Amino acid sequence: MRNSPLKVLIDTLPQVGRVEWIGLRPGRDAEMVPVARVHAAPDSGLEGDRYQGRKGGSGKRQVTLIQHEHLATIAALAHKPSVTAEMLRRNVVVSGINLLALKSKTFRIGEAILEYTGPCDPCSKMEALLGPGGYNAMRGHGGITARVLQEGHIAVGDELRSSTFKTPADNAT
Repeated sequence: MRNSPLKVLIDTLPQVGRVEWIGLRPGRDAEMVPVARVHAAPDSGLEGDRYQGRKGGSGKRQVTLIQHEHLATIAALAHKPSVTAEMLRRNVVVSGINLLALKSKTFRIGEAILEYTGPCDPCSKMEALLGPGGYNAMRGHGGITARVLQEGHIAVGDELRSSTFKTPADNAT
């Protein structure tokens, strides 16, 4: 499958995402705290988040990301007029890119480089937060988890782009 048409399509991710919202949870069951900018580090994750420093540098859940476009879908499936990022307890909301297309990839978000570590499946708290059926409304729409490989700041408005995709201009250098 080295240069198969499917492999080429999987590796071709020219879309660029945009950070729409950032939130941190300072403790277990604490409310999400929206921030405009956060520092991400390989050994500790997001500064100020409850997962900061847990599981050392190998933590697979240092950062959770969800697609902005999925908020409306989750709301519709949960029979809610709207769903906010705070309700879903994810760290970063991104628009304009399919986060599942980042599987097996590293990506730059702001100044930081992250690595996809898996899907971010919903937890049982979604049932309480979204009402009956909330857990199932989020299935397949919960976003992804990532670990920080290179430290840097992430801010609302920053771009998210796959590190593996090269533009024709990149290839000329």
